[in-house]
Amino acid sequence: LDSEVAYERRRTGAIELAVVTLAPGNVTHLRSEALWVDSLRVMVATDHELAQARSITLEALARYPAVLPGLETFTGQIVRRHFNTAGLPLELRLATNYLETLRMMASVGLGWTVLPEFMAGDRMHCLDVAETALSRTLGLVTHRERSISRGARAFVGLLREAGARDRP
Repeated sequence: LDSEVAYERRRTGAIELAVVTLAPGNVTHLRSEALWVDSLRVMVATDHELAQARSITLEALARYPAVLPGLETFTGQIVRRHFNTAGLPLELRLATNYLETLRMMASVGLGWTVLPEFMAGDRMHCLDVAETALSRTLGLVTHRERSISRGARAFVGLLREAGARDRP
């Protein structure tokens, strides 16, 4: 599920817990627990003209079309907020919430994208964009007023252990 849908399903009780990109701000009746910080990188195809630059400015990046997660998603909001804060337009060519699809679309030259750093691969080039450090927080969401099952508690324990191991 998309993170936003998982939040709603957790709120209504349709699911017991969710492991998601955490929402910016507080969500009524839900408890969020950060587990990992996921570094996001601006990427282009290795044959994209921006791939030749040592580093670029956000203003230069804004002149090119992007393929991104939907701007209503938590990850899309991170990118949009960064451009809005800089007072720059964001030219969105295509949007999808499937990260593998975004990587494929960017790798064939449809535009630049923002993906978790580990997704770079052979056909993608990570750009150094001046004064741009993007990340999202991944974690779990439970209901403040409801307990979770023993199985869910065991799963949460494993997630916490893995999160603690991955922190520097």
